[in-house]
Amino acid sequence: MVVGLINANPVVYEKKERRFRQAPETTDENAAEAIDQLEIFDHIRDIKDPEHPYSLEELNVVTEDSVEINDELSHVRVTFTPTVEHCSMATVIGLCLRVKLMRSLPPRYKVDIRVAPGSHATETAVNKQLNDKERVAAALENPNLLDIVEECLSPTFA
Repeated sequence: MVVGLINANPVVYEKKERRFRQAPETTDENAAEAIDQLEIFDHIRDIKDPEHPYSLEELNVVTEDSVEINDELSHVRVTFTPTVEHCSMATVIGLCLRVKLMRSLPPRYKVDIRVAPGSHATETAVNKQLNDKERVAAALENPNLLDIVEECLSPTFA
């Protein structure tokens, strides 16, 4: 992880117990399966923070309530809250969220990643970077940045 931490002593929250969803009643394998808020949260809750050995859920950067989904319009919005308002890793966290959802959701979904209003000093700039396709594509071409993203997305077996 990163040396010279911005937030050396973050507050660590307890993880919520995982809830299991029932299998759909229909067995039509060609039918589009509905995706809900809990499923989206399950995809992103275990992403590791780039600076700390904790998940985004443990740091309360993402919560189930921070996920909005409109399955009919194929739209997902995740609003995350950095641990400090001057967090230099906010764009990396947002990039990790975007990459994880791009890999996990069907391509029909439009994904918006946002910093919670008032939670970051450069909120507007971070939001603009995270939702600009060209900037995201350019960031993912940077091998150093891609290594950080892959490390954050790698599973932990603790």
